[in-house]
Amino acid sequence: MTGPLLDVRNLRVRFDRGRDSIDVLRGVSFDVHAGETVALVGESGSGKSVTTRAILRLLERNASLPSGSISFDGRDLLALSERQLRDLRGGEISLILQDAMTALNPSHTIGAQVAESLRLHRDYSRRAAAAHAVELLDRVGISEPGQVARQYPHQLSGGMRQRAVIAGALACRPKLLIADEPTTALDVTIQAQVLALLADLIRENDTALLLITHDFGVVADVADRVVVMYAGEIVEKGAVEEILEAPRHPYTIGLLDSIPSRAVPGQPLPAIAGQIPHPDQIPSGCVFHPRCAYAIDSCRSDHPLLAAVDGGTREVACPVPIPTLRPVLRLVDVTAVEAEPTPMLTVSGLSKVFRSRNVLGLAGSHDVAAVADVSFMIGTGRTLGLVGESGSGKSTTARLVARLIDATSGSIELDGRDLSSVSGEELRQRRRDVQVVFQDSLGSLDPRRRIASSIAEPLRAFEQKVTRARVTELLDMVGLSSRYADRSPHELSGGQRQRVALARALALRPKLLICDEPVASLDVSIQAQVVNLLQSLQQELGLTYLFISHDLSLIRHLSSDIAVMLKGRIVEHGAAEDVYTNPQHAYTQRLVAAVPGERRFRCLEDVPAVVGS
Repeated sequence: MTGPLLDVRNLRVRFDRGRDSIDVLRGVSFDVHAGETVALVGESGSGKSVTTRAILRLLERNASLPSGSISFDGRDLLALSERQLRDLRGGEISLILQDAMTALNPSHTIGAQVAESLRLHRDYSRRAAAAHAVELLDRVGISEPGQVARQYPHQLSGGMRQRAVIAGALACRPKLLIADEPTTALDVTIQAQVLALLADLIRENDTALLLITHDFGVVADVADRVVVMYAGEIVEKGAVEEILEAPRHPYTIGLLDSIPSRAVPGQPLPAIAGQIPHPDQIPSGCVFHPRCAYAIDSCRSDHPLLAAVDGGTREVACPVPIPTLRPVLRLVDVTAVEAEPTPMLTVSGLSKVFRSRNVLGLAGSHDVAAVADVSFMIGTGRTLGLVGESGSGKSTTARLVARLIDATSGSIELDGRDLSSVSGEELRQRRRDVQVVFQDSLGSLDPRRRIASSIAEPLRAFEQKVTRARVTELLDMVGLSSRYADRSPHELSGGQRQRVALARALALRPKLLICDEPVASLDVSIQAQVVNLLQSLQQELGLTYLFISHDLSLIRHLSSDIAVMLKGRIVEHGAAEDVYTNPQHAYTQRLVAAVPGERRFRCLEDVPAVVGS
C-alpha cells in the first residue's frame, strides 16, 4: 500500500481566551488513504468538527496549533500560504456540511453554485461550467437536472439540496472529500440513498472520504476504518469489523449500546451516564473515567496512550481489560399477550385538505390532501409510533390531534370525550390534556426567559399556582437539578433543553403527550438518555404517547404499535415487533431496509454494557 493521502500527526489545537487558553485537541493522529472511507466518530464536543477545520485551515482567529503536523498528498498544509490554501479548498479537498440549506446561497441558483468551483479551480467558461453543472446534477441522481439547475435552494427538498451540495463538492474531482454529518437531518430512506451515492462516486473516482458522524449505524454501512474521539482525544481506532464486532474501549461500547436497533425493544437503552466535559474542565487521568463503570484507581491519575492490541492494527487508549462476547442471534419474545387497553385516543376518518388560493385570494385548483382518512387508537399508557418520510403527513396528523389546526373531516376522541367539535374556552381547557414536545427544543423555548419561567408558563396560562417547589419538582422529574432553573436556554446542551421542554409539557399533567421527532437532532448517547426518560415517565405517570419519527428502529424500540404513513394515508398498522420484523407493505419494507447498520446489527446480541447508566 502506498502512503496515506492525508496524514495527521500529534495534532494539538489551542484556543486563546485572553488571560488563559484551553487545548481542545490533544495529540490527535490518524490517516486516510486514497479510495478509503475513514469515519471520525464521537458525541458533540468530542472535537470532530475542530479537527476538520484544522485540516482545512479554517480555525477561528484565536486558535493556534502548538504542535503536530498535517500532510496532504505529500504537502505540509501548515506551511501553505492563504493563496495556496484557496486553490486547495474546493479543488483538491472538498467539504460537505450537515445543513445543505446553510451551505447553499439562497440568492443564487443551484446550477450557478455547482458551477462555481469549476470556474474558480478549472478555468471553465461560464457556458461550459453551466453545462457541466447539469451533468453533475444528473450524476448525483437528480431528475430533470436542467430544471433543477435553474431553481433556488428553497424550491428543493432536503434530499435534493444535499445531492446538489454533493454535486458541487465533487465537481473538480477532489482527492479528499470531508463529509461533516452529511445525512443527519435527512429521512432514513434519503439518507440511505445519499450514502450509497457517496460510496459509488468515491469508488469511481478513487476519492478518499473522511466521514464525520455520531451515528454508528452510518459507520457500519460505509466505513473501512473507524477513529473514535472523546473530549479532544482519540480513544480507539481500527478496522470497522473489529470496532463493531468487538469494541475495546468503554466509550465505544457505550456508543454502540445506545443504538436502538441493537437493544431489546421496550427495555431501557444502556445510555452513557453524564455528559462530555467542556474543554476547560478536562479531568486528570483518563478523560472518560468520570463516566466509565470500569474505571479503576489508576484511571483517575494516569493518562492512557493509544496502544496496539490483539496483535493487529487496532489501537485503544484503555489499560483495563474489557470482556467481550461472541456475537449471537438476538431472540426477542413476541408471544406475550397483553390485556386490551382502555382507549385514550381514538381517531376516526381524519382528513385535512389545504385549499390553494390565487393572487386574488380566490380558491385555486391545486388543493393538497395532507391527511386522508386516517384512523387509529392508542390505549391508555401505551405508545403509538407514527413513522414515515418527510411530507407523509405525520406532523399534520399531530397538529390535528392537538387541535392546533382544524380537520376537514373525521373525529377525535380523548379519554372517551369528543375533542374534534369543541371550540372557544372549552377547547382551551381541554388542551391541557394534550401537550406537544417538538424536535427543535431551542426554537420552542423563549431565549429571553429563564428555564424556571418557561416551565411555569403553562401553569400561569391556566391560572394555577406557580411555586418554586413545583418548578423544582418538574425539573427533578426529568432528571435535572434545581440549579438549572435560573439558566437561559442557550446555556444548556441539546439533551438538557429537550428535558426542559418535556418538563414544561408535563406541568399540566396531560393525558396524551405528542412527541414530534423529539430526539432527531441529538447524539445517539443523549438520545438514549431522553428515550429512557420517556419510558420511565410513562411507567410512573401512566402517560399515553403519540411518538412521531422517521427512524423506524427507534419507533420499534419505544412503541407498542406502529402506524406507517405514506402520502397522507396509513399503509400499515400493527404490533411494533410484527411490523418491524415482518413488514407487509412494500414501503414499510423499504423503511426497514434503509435503517443504518441494520444488516450488521440484526444478528448481534448486546455487547456487555460497561458504561454507567
